[in-house]
Amino acid sequence: MFELMFCSLLTIVPDYLYRRYGQGKRFGKEITFFSVWYELRWGITGCLMLTISLITMIFYFHPATDSATLYYRTVPIAPVGVAGRVAEVNVGFSAPVKKGDVLFRLDSAKQEAALETAKRKVAEIDATLQTAQAEVVKAEAQIGEAKANYQQAKDELDVKRELQSRNPGIVPQRDIDKLKVLVDQRQSGIDAATAARQAASLQVSTSLPAQKASAEAAVAEAQVLLDQTVIRAGVDGRVEQFLLRTGDVVNQMLRPAGVLIPDGAGRKALQAGFGQIEAGVLKEGMVAEAACISKPWVIIPMVITTVQDYIAAGQFQGGQQLVEAQNAAAPGTILVFLEPLYKNGLDGVTPGSSCVVNAYTSNHEEISAEHTSTGRAIALHVVDGVGLVHAMLLRIQALLMPIKTLVLSGH
Repeated sequence: MFELMFCSLLTIVPDYLYRRYGQGKRFGKEITFFSVWYELRWGITGCLMLTISLITMIFYFHPATDSATLYYRTVPIAPVGVAGRVAEVNVGFSAPVKKGDVLFRLDSAKQEAALETAKRKVAEIDATLQTAQAEVVKAEAQIGEAKANYQQAKDELDVKRELQSRNPGIVPQRDIDKLKVLVDQRQSGIDAATAARQAASLQVSTSLPAQKASAEAAVAEAQVLLDQTVIRAGVDGRVEQFLLRTGDVVNQMLRPAGVLIPDGAGRKALQAGFGQIEAGVLKEGMVAEAACISKPWVIIPMVITTVQDYIAAGQFQGGQQLVEAQNAAAPGTILVFLEPLYKNGLDGVTPGSSCVVNAYTSNHEEISAEHTSTGRAIALHVVDGVGLVHAMLLRIQALLMPIKTLVLSGH
């Protein structure tokens, strides 16, 4: 309506003034309601064409959308790696929580038993290690004893050989042979004791420490599983609609316990979907304005920080059927991320609130450039100037938003 009234000042009104004062025709005489079209046909036609052109230019160079929302990501509350029955709940239906606060506990009897078993295994290996160390000491004593017996037998053999060499026949050959066998036997005893010591040493230095390390790893694993029965808040935030009660069964995949909304979620950026035809206009750094239904009568200055390069409606996953283009959903939108131009600009706007967003094209740099021609500079001035119309429309929308919602919606 505003555009039509503005355009009529440039077309219909001059046409009427020309016919009224230039041609002397009077309204109600030569110009009647029945002859308006014929008398003012040039002005009416020009007004309609100019209005359509103006509206197209405004909505193309200064895009607007009502598909804007403060989206936010929630954190699911669920046990990791375990499932079980709830034994204790520490928060209510809605409550603020800090990182590390205990939200609820699962029945941990099975995990406690597994931890105790693993600890007993470590104690058992420690006892075996002490026994192996005693075996090493015992084997060393046996080596000493075997060496002493060997030396005694060898000395006796040497003595009898010496006597035999001085006085042949004084020592029976059979006794010497027996002593040789005894010396070999005592040497085998030394070898056996040495092997026993090596085996015990390997137990002490390698085998049992490895078994203990495995047992301690099992203890750590059992402790982790036990700790997982205590579900804590991963971030600072707020628990909402937390209906978990003692006795409920919680499963990571099928039945999470609830959701946690992190602090600051939905309070830093606004996401808006603009029409695909405006993809060439939307740029990072563009100034925008937003009006949100949860904070009526307030215009929030924004700036575009990111323009998503992909349209969500075009995505597909590989399957067993070919994609049929005509079965695609309605044309998707260009997703744009906007942040407040000033600090705390989104204070008072409830996360998830629906908003109306206008973005404004600015050609100031091109207009100020030396190489820009006068005609182009004037055209760019007009493009930038008509953004005022869109800004006025946004303020009218913000003004009428509570009335439209509370009175005219029919609720």
